This record gives sequence, C-alpha cells and structure tokens, in this order.
Amino acid sequence: MKKSHQSALASLKRKLPGRVFTDPESCFAASLDNLRLSFAPDAVVKVRQASDVGVLLQLANQYKVPVTARGAGSSATGSAVPLRGGWALDLSALDSIRIDAVARIATVGAGAITAELQAQAEALGLFFPPDPSSKKYTTLGGNIACNAGGMRCVKYGVTRDYVLGLEGYLADGSPFKFGLPLKKYVSGLNLRDLLIGSEGTLGIVTQAAIKLLPKPEKRWTGMFAFKSEAAALKAVVALFKQGHNPSILEFLDRQSVGCAEAYTGKTIFPGHSRASILLIELDGTASELRQQRRALLDFMAERAVAQREARTEAAAEKLWQVRRTCSQSMFSLADTKLNEDVVVPLEKQAELIRYTLQLKKEIGLATPTFGHAGDGNLHVHIMYNRSSQVEAARAKAGIYKLMERVVELGGVITGEHGIGLAKIPFMPLQHTKSEIAAMRTVKAALDPKGILNPGKMFDSFEVWEHEPVDVRLPWDHR
Repeated sequence: MKKSHQSALASLKRKLPGRVFTDPESCFAASLDNLRLSFAPDAVVKVRQASDVGVLLQLANQYKVPVTARGAGSSATGSAVPLRGGWALDLSALDSIRIDAVARIATVGAGAITAELQAQAEALGLFFPPDPSSKKYTTLGGNIACNAGGMRCVKYGVTRDYVLGLEGYLADGSPFKFGLPLKKYVSGLNLRDLLIGSEGTLGIVTQAAIKLLPKPEKRWTGMFAFKSEAAALKAVVALFKQGHNPSILEFLDRQSVGCAEAYTGKTIFPGHSRASILLIELDGTASELRQQRRALLDFMAERAVAQREARTEAAAEKLWQVRRTCSQSMFSLADTKLNEDVVVPLEKQAELIRYTLQLKKEIGLATPTFGHAGDGNLHVHIMYNRSSQVEAARAKAGIYKLMERVVELGGVITGEHGIGLAKIPFMPLQHTKSEIAAMRTVKAALDPKGILNPGKMFDSFEVWEHEPVDVRLPWDHR
C-alpha cells in the first residue's frame, strides 16, 4: 500500500470509527462478485449513513485512493470487483424503504433489497416490475448501477424506466440530487439517466426515488412447445404483430430443454422430448385476462405442437421451475460457462439462434440459449471444461465470433449485466473510437482523478488471463 494511502486509511478510521475493516475475511468477501475473479481491497468500509460516503470520498479524492462501491456483489461482469485495490465501499446498510402509496413513489436506500421493495409495494397494492434473477439478494443501488432488467421488461421496461431521482455523492465528496420524487422534472441536464448504468464510475448513489405501478389483479402462465427454435421465434414475432401484450415471454432452445430434462429425469412435454419452448405470462384485470388467455390459446393452437397452462400460483411455479432449472442443469455439459446477455432486434432472434447452432459445430462446444424473447435479450452460453486448454481457446474464439455476429445483426453486447470487466474486450465492436472518447470525456469531467471504480468499461482487461475463485455464492446464478 502506498504511504499516502496508509495516511488516508488512518484518517478514515478516525473519521468513521467502527466502519473500516482490514481483516482478511472482510477483504476477501469484498474482493469478488459473481464473475468470481478476486482482487482484494486495502480496506472495506461499511457505511451506516449516507453522509459517511461523502466523508470517504473527500479523503479518497484527496489521496487518490480507488473506491469501488458494492451492495450484494451479485454482478455478473466484475463491475463490483475492486480491481485496483483501494477501498471497497459497502452500501448494504443503507437499506431503508419508504413508500408513498398516494403518489406511488418509493424512496429507497442504495442497499435496499429488490425483492423486499417488491413485497412492501405489493402489500399496498403496488408493483415494482424489474425482477433480476437474483432479486432476493440484489440491491436497488446495484440495479441502478447496471440498469438491471429481468423477465417482465417486455411489458414494463427496465430499472431506468422507474427511477425518478437519485441522491448521492460525486467523486470529490460533494452531494448531488439529480431529479426528485416527482413524476415531472425537466430542470437542467438529465444527469440522473447518465448515472444509471454507469456502474459506479461517475458517482455514488445512496438513495433513489422509484416510481411504482398499480399491482396487476391477476396473472396467468402458459407453456408452449415447438418443433424447432425457428418455429418458436417466428411465433414471437407473429404474436406481437397481432397485438398481444404479454408481461413475460421467455424462450428455451432445445439444448437448454435437453439439459433440464436430463437434470430432472422428466420429459417436459411427453411425446415431444427436447422441444423448443416458450413460457408466457399474462396479467391484468380478471376480464382482461380472460380475453388475453383465450386469444393467446387460439393463436398458439395453430403454431405450437403442445401446450400446458397454470390456473393457480402453485401450478405456475411448476412451469417456471423449468426455466429456473436450465442454468444449473447446463453444468452436465461442462464445468464452466460463458453467459452472455446479448440483445438483438426481435425479427433477428431466429437468425441469432441459427448462428449459435452453427457456432456449436464450428467450435465443438455446446451453446445452450434461453432468455427474454419478448425484448430480444437472449442468454447465449458457451460450455467448456476449464482444465482443457483446447476447449478454453475454442470458447474464447467462440465468444468473439458471437459478439461480432450480434453487432452485425444490429444488436448490443449486453442488455442487463453491464460491461464491468468481462465485456471490456467487446466495447470496440459496439462503439466507435469517437463514441468511447466521448464516454471517457464524461468520466474525466465527473471523476478527474479517476478514483471511482477504476479499470472498468474502458481499460484493457482479459478475463481469460485470470483464474476464477471456486466459491459458492448465495445467489449462484452461474
């Protein structure tokens, strides 16, 4: 540790007594996220109130100490990893939730758990739609940092669509309020949206004003089997052309279905083993749901080879368990996966799936794919055994080819995981030199000393050069 950093740490301990931890256990816990690459901080600072963040940043800015903010650490791309050491800023204690049921606005701390906000909102007849898969652990601050999505984005949008205002601190420790808990706000530049998705590189959010919706009265779930991926994805396009409006529309390719069936020992649709599947949720009032259900079943009768529907929550959970099983069941194919959250236009999804099958043959590795077909956000996986240098090299080559194809199709390299460390190599595929230069200019303006989450998004980094830590994390959405 630099002498200046030692002086800064001593001063931090005096100003924030009982909040600064340097023991190996604390530093290791804060050294990694779901990417499982470990870079230890010099210290972990567990703030108790928002003003602690301002105190920390003033010192960090003065002494040029790197600061990496984190909540639960469930990021899939390494965005919460303290790559350059320094201080890991733990915001998890800022977990307050206050709901104004009249205005339908929640004021939440950065450490508030997503599922807890949803539960408290639903108890008041309200609804916060974004639902990342790790919502039982992930924090609102993390959701904002990565602009998290989830399955209901097809109808309701992503985190950005629900953020009315942000409070926090800039790199020098000065406080900011970008937006307010108001549904109309157009004063000055929209720096609120600039921070959303910036992965803690432009400022530290400590509190947010979140828009809530009325809770849907009822939900219905149906599962539909198709003879091929092309048939399933053709149905997705036709469904929207006919004006259907599902709240969830999930796709599973035949490789994913095969993994799930092997894992559970059960055929999902007897007589149609390893069919491609669409899982669809509808929501609305009882009368709306009746009309939507009937129209959807009529639509699918001409396209699907088999179907199941759930009339109760328990029955619906059994259907959704198929989707949840896919990720863990893939490890029957190999011990390591590359999970990419790419997005392509709806009408290009079938072309992307054709390419994943072509890629499977080219690199000799499985490419199971599932995801949010309602908004074009598909999770393409490349499975390989880490102990095999040959397979690792094929996987690396395959990911580059995949990303090139995604961009060629008019898509984007990440839809909900963010850039972090894992997606850095693909930034030049997505953005021109002038676009990246513009982003760097913004970064330099708001963080001139480069202390906020340094090394992320723009700098060079190769995941392949670093050995992941073999550790079981609570959410384990590998």
